[in-house]
Amino acid sequence: MSTGRRCAAWRRLAPLVLLAAPLSAQESRTLDRIVAVVGSRPIVSSEIEEQVAQLQAQGAPVPQDSGGRAQFRAQLLREMIDDELLVQQAERDTTIKVTDEEIQDQVEQTVQNVRRQFESEAEFQSQMRVAGFLSVDEWRRRLADQQRRVILRQRLLETLRQQGKLRPIPPTDAQMREYWERNKGQLPKRPAVVSFRQIIVAALPDSAARARTRQTAESLTVELRRGADFAVAARRFSADSGSREQGGDLGWFRRGVMVSEFDNVVFRLRPGEISDPVETDFGFHVIRVDRVQPAEVSARHILLQPPIAAERIDAARLRADSVRVALAAGGSFDSLARRHAAPTEERLAEDVPIANLPAEYQERLSGDTTTGVRPVFALGTASGRPKFVVLEVRGFKPEGDLTFEDVKLRIRERLSQDLALQHYLNQLRRQTYVDVRL
Repeated sequence: MSTGRRCAAWRRLAPLVLLAAPLSAQESRTLDRIVAVVGSRPIVSSEIEEQVAQLQAQGAPVPQDSGGRAQFRAQLLREMIDDELLVQQAERDTTIKVTDEEIQDQVEQTVQNVRRQFESEAEFQSQMRVAGFLSVDEWRRRLADQQRRVILRQRLLETLRQQGKLRPIPPTDAQMREYWERNKGQLPKRPAVVSFRQIIVAALPDSAARARTRQTAESLTVELRRGADFAVAARRFSADSGSREQGGDLGWFRRGVMVSEFDNVVFRLRPGEISDPVETDFGFHVIRVDRVQPAEVSARHILLQPPIAAERIDAARLRADSVRVALAAGGSFDSLARRHAAPTEERLAEDVPIANLPAEYQERLSGDTTTGVRPVFALGTASGRPKFVVLEVRGFKPEGDLTFEDVKLRIRERLSQDLALQHYLNQLRRQTYVDVRL
């Protein structure tokens, strides 16, 4: 199989699969020599070429001259050695666990996502063969190994941060400037950005609507504990559009990802246990934990939201209008926010790309670079649960070339993390046998 055909196939697969295709038998015989040994695990030349082929398929620039390509391969090998050091250390750490079930969940999700890119099963199977896999099962095995390594590496780094062993190392000004000079040519244009602060006034249900919804949630909990299918119930009743079609599945998450009321309950449940209704600012949640592992859980939920009467929506709009008048007259933003702002909503935004904002914001900000308090506008009107935005624009920056000052803080943060990781990797190299033969 030609490299061109393989790369063309992987352009179809690469957007969803961070995995290189295997080489042909002839290429493997030519390229498979040991180029490094990490601990007891050899790295062979064909693995580097697989990485090169994958990067080319994804559109990354790969040097074509022999000298540049040699340097590129050497850099890839250094990255592969670093990856192997982290994986081996994670395997030695008895507190880090990776279950077959969670790996297979991710593999199955990837396979299904890729399958949907093809019009027929026959086309999918054909492209798999062009990419170099003899069967979907072979591809699954490669995906499973890759996913296992990704999870091990991620959990090791999370553990090290929690233990304070990856403390950021501040870079010098010279290091930051060198990083800037090396990478500035790859940076995109700076988008037009806006800075603002806001008070979002939410329309809230009355106590009677909350009581009725709680009663419905309690009845649903009883049925689920009697054996009703949780996923079916979620698809039928849940108001959470992000998880409803997945049967309420929230996937794996750690403490702090969900609101505190949700966290306080979900991390006390045992696998298979269904909670009593949990009230948050979003409504009433019925939660089931599917699986548990150190520091994280996999759970599902059904969200029931109390209806909001029209008169309460009108009252919220009037309250937002009065907040806007007070703010425009010089009232204290902090005082107004404490009294009126929805607690789960962000209040400050600095240098946010206008193009990344919701359509309602773009409509009111695009083409108007004046600062000050804007007219109140609504979010989520179609849902029947609107929120009203009191927006004070603080400043704009037009589109243009990024400067060092624009990205200085991001460079400092990136380099401080990189230096901390490099320090840890240097420690692992001193403790692990590493022989580079490239």
